[in-house]
Amino acid sequence: MSAPLAERVRPKTIEDYISQQHLVGEKGILTQHIRQGIIPSLILWGPPGVGKTTLANIIANESKRPFYTLSAISSGVKDVREVIEKAKKSNGLFTQKNPILFIDEIHRFSKSQQDSLLGAVEKGWVTLIGATTENPSFEVIPALLSRCQVYILNSFDKQDLINLINRAIAKDEILSNKTINLKETDALLQVSGGDARKLLNIFELLVASEDKIDITNELVLSKIQKNTVKYDKTGEQHYDIVSAFIKSIRGSDPNAAVYWLARMIEGGEDVKFIARRMLIAASEDIGLANPTALILANNTFQAVSVIGYPESRIILSQCAVYLANSPKSNASYMAIGEAQNLVRNTGDLSVPLHLRNAPTKLMKDLDYGKDYKYSHNYQNNFVNQEFLPEEISNTKLYEPGNNQRENSFRNSLKQRWKDKYNY
Repeated sequence: MSAPLAERVRPKTIEDYISQQHLVGEKGILTQHIRQGIIPSLILWGPPGVGKTTLANIIANESKRPFYTLSAISSGVKDVREVIEKAKKSNGLFTQKNPILFIDEIHRFSKSQQDSLLGAVEKGWVTLIGATTENPSFEVIPALLSRCQVYILNSFDKQDLINLINRAIAKDEILSNKTINLKETDALLQVSGGDARKLLNIFELLVASEDKIDITNELVLSKIQKNTVKYDKTGEQHYDIVSAFIKSIRGSDPNAAVYWLARMIEGGEDVKFIARRMLIAASEDIGLANPTALILANNTFQAVSVIGYPESRIILSQCAVYLANSPKSNASYMAIGEAQNLVRNTGDLSVPLHLRNAPTKLMKDLDYGKDYKYSHNYQNNFVNQEFLPEEISNTKLYEPGNNQRENSFRNSLKQRWKDKYNY
């Protein structure tokens, strides 16, 4: 039986690697490391199916180093130590370069498992490459993280995914003997969720029994709906389910929120993964309409981090129901997006003189801080003055949401600032 399509067309060289040009392009940082023969320990952080494992293999092949691999799901401290011992013995036998130890889903390693890697990384017995879908700042212990470079892999865009399919059709020994016409790709790309592995598995399912086939949106939807379970074997579905979970909270439906929560719990999902998503939702979707939501979500994250299953299910449920029942506002989320766009479009505007710090006499002589009005010296601790750079003065970025709390903000802003905040 042949290997799956995703494995058959896995790139072997940097030249064959699609996307992530900021890392593996002509001037990419990993390209430079490989050319120089200096590979630091590193963490590859990105969503599933963007080529983290493939990239680790390419780095090992291109740098001609022994390659050892562990999965954080199935490996313990004993397995880590055994691999490190093998690496120590092979170090210098076949190459002067130290071996690479690749750990998939390193965010699932416990503190003790990560601690067991420290000595090997420090002494250069191995070069560690870890792959994670989670923010390593949260999931990798500081001592190990400080010894690694963190590189972010971006989600594939539409053209990247189409290029992957065309490459598979042209180069795979099985598909290249078929007549495949890509008439429509929208449904295929949508169902894959941007995951290259899932995309290729779905594509192989579509063309497996056909020598000549036209790929259309209708064909994809009709076949995939009947065979969903066949290509959901590597954990990608939890991203679809957590999406449904968050959208249920955003949509103020506690029944649906608890249902999708139960799906994740029954599937053995990491409690911190669930709690972290609720932390984000508490700020992005509820925000100032109910600031207590963020406090409860943070307390939930702290609690489940030390308790674990089965008791954590109760805490997670309490938080999910509370968030779903909370009033909603994305005003703060929209405000920071507007502000970031403004910064990108206007560049590094000068800080107004009256807002500048003046710790030295020279700065005071240059009028740093002059004419600044100390708000507490005025009635109601407020005085009308401009806090934005002159070029963008009176720009409005924050639009209060339509809820009880932010309506009070709106009224206060109108009263204080008059026309400047005339919503």
